[in-house]
Amino acid sequence: MSRKGWSARVVLRYALLQIPFTALVIAVLIMVRKWVDLPIWFICGLVAFLVIKDIVMFPLVWRAYDPDSPATTNTMEGARGIAINDLHPYGYVEIGAEKWQAEVIEGSPPIRRGQRVRVHGIRGLTLLVQLDPKN
Repeated sequence: MSRKGWSARVVLRYALLQIPFTALVIAVLIMVRKWVDLPIWFICGLVAFLVIKDIVMFPLVWRAYDPDSPATTNTMEGARGIAINDLHPYGYVEIGAEKWQAEVIEGSPPIRRGQRVRVHGIRGLTLLVQLDPKN
């Protein structure tokens, strides 16, 4: 599986979301400089630190800014879990170590507590599940 890198659109989105905070810091430092004698090297150094921090952090967080990234798409589809209580049609399931609100998909029979389920979709924060055929 090839790993997709970031695009110019992702870099631009990240940069545009970092600009307001950096501009706010610059504005505050300029206002503070009127009352406190801050050396200009301090202001430039702080702004440079913020820009360098954003550059260093980008490779670690870029997937959150990419709408096509698997990190921002539904990765729960196909996951398997166990019903914590009876689902007819609503209840809770455990997938991994997480507890999720779930709903049995239309046309499927109710699911009893302890039965294995499989996720077929997601609506908001509710998983759409049905009985796992490998039960």
